[in-house]
Amino acid sequence: MFNIRKKIIFSGISSLIILSLLGCSSALTSTPVSPGQVSFKVGCDQFMKDNHLTRSVRVRQGELLLVTLCSNATTGFQWSQSAQIYDESILEQVDHIFSVPKQSIAGAAGTEKWTFNTLNKGTSIVVWEYSRPWAGGEKREWSLAATVIIH
Repeated sequence: MFNIRKKIIFSGISSLIILSLLGCSSALTSTPVSPGQVSFKVGCDQFMKDNHLTRSVRVRQGELLLVTLCSNATTGFQWSQSAQIYDESILEQVDHIFSVPKQSIAGAAGTEKWTFNTLNKGTSIVVWEYSRPWAGGEKREWSLAATVIIH
């Protein structure tokens, strides 16, 4: 009887661990913005839980990839102007803009947005770093490394 109870408890705990791991998947859900465009966003709440995130996203060749990251210029931090693209034959950055917060509350976060052309099929890693850009400023406070799979 005792062994059966141990097996049931072990089985239940194992199931909970597996479900938890599945719920923490690092794959990004890409959202069609309009025909030929795919978008993904990472909010401040996600960076507050983990300062250095890794994700993956799938995009079709020829589609635009739009990436939106939380940003708060009032803190002196900003994302790198140009994303670090490991294979520029696969992916090309074509735009980067800062959008002010929707709320006019002091200290509210806005967003920074990047647009990429998907040039060829393949895989490339893209890295963003959130830092205070001046000499002596904090570097790489937050980071995102995205594996972009173009099919």
